[in-house]
Amino acid sequence: MSERAPTLAVIGGGQLARMMAQPAIGLALPLRLLAEAPGVSAAQVIPDHLVGDYTDLPTLRRATAGCQVVTFDHEHVPTAHLQALAADGIAVRPGPEALVHAQDKAVMRQRLAELDVPCPRNAVVATTTDVESFGLPCVLKTTRGGYDGKGVWVVRDVADADIAFETAAAAGVQILAEELVEFRRELSALVARSPSGQAAAYPVVASTQLDGVCHEVVAPAPDLAPALAGEAQQIALRLAGALDVTGILAVELFETTDGRILVNELAMRPHNTGHWSQDGAVTSQFENHLRAVMDLPLGSPAPRARWTVMVNILGGPTDSGRLYDGLPHAMARDPHLRVHLYGKDLRPGRKVGHVNAYGDDLDDCLERARHAAAWFRGDLGDESE
Repeated sequence: MSERAPTLAVIGGGQLARMMAQPAIGLALPLRLLAEAPGVSAAQVIPDHLVGDYTDLPTLRRATAGCQVVTFDHEHVPTAHLQALAADGIAVRPGPEALVHAQDKAVMRQRLAELDVPCPRNAVVATTTDVESFGLPCVLKTTRGGYDGKGVWVVRDVADADIAFETAAAAGVQILAEELVEFRRELSALVARSPSGQAAAYPVVASTQLDGVCHEVVAPAPDLAPALAGEAQQIALRLAGALDVTGILAVELFETTDGRILVNELAMRPHNTGHWSQDGAVTSQFENHLRAVMDLPLGSPAPRARWTVMVNILGGPTDSGRLYDGLPHAMARDPHLRVHLYGKDLRPGRKVGHVNAYGDDLDDCLERARHAAAWFRGDLGDESE
């Protein structure tokens, strides 16, 4: 019997990789990190790391040497490089054939249409004339590379489309047009799936965005019809199987004003809408991602409390955010609050941490989490309690 678990390579040094480190300790699972720069979030807590360019195949091969499995903090590693690693005998999880559906929105939309998954009306467009023919208003997205509101434009006049095509041309990518959906709110259905086919579905959550960035998550989504919740989970489970996803799959959805759900985006990695699970679920998304990619039995996704609220800590317009200096206030005011800081430098709008509050009263959880996040951001002045 082996005394030591095989080393798992993680590509990308952001907060998602950082938050994989904690459950890896409990699983005695060694991690090796490829970080994009010295001192980034995950490099602070994963000693076995090297710094390099994830778009460079020799660098990827150095990072994964001696590792049986590789997984990701983000979806931006070139597909051809992932195929090369798989040819080298490394288990790439999720695999390149699955990951391309999170990397390329046009590929994703085509495959979802083939699977008869409900989506907004969409089409790849090459000119402003195509946009006009598609119909205004609409949403334009770069097919690759966009995240957290980047590479996304709401277009109400055809002249507003110029910047999208200029951005796409500079990046060498296409533009996808989608209908501007009238939605009540955004939902997320998150599942974990192992290579052996075992799957676990977390409760469907509601999320709100601030300037295109996930701001707040409530688990489970309040007042969501059981039929819609079941449909969302079934879509996520079906997609995980059909696309052969290994690890976490997050399916971001619109709940429309006329009572339907439509798939907005896919992510094949731990996701911001699953951060609540660190403190609010029996098994966090980060632990289940590790269990899945290592083909270990999955843990229960069941909630520990009736409600869990996650609020992101975003960098404010100045450097007045307290972050570590804010811990005494947050912890003294609310001993049940859970704080997760990412070790990042402050920048306006940048995700630098999040807080989780859980309990039986949703309004109480919302107030506690919002107050703490605002305090860290520096929005509450010198208030003390």
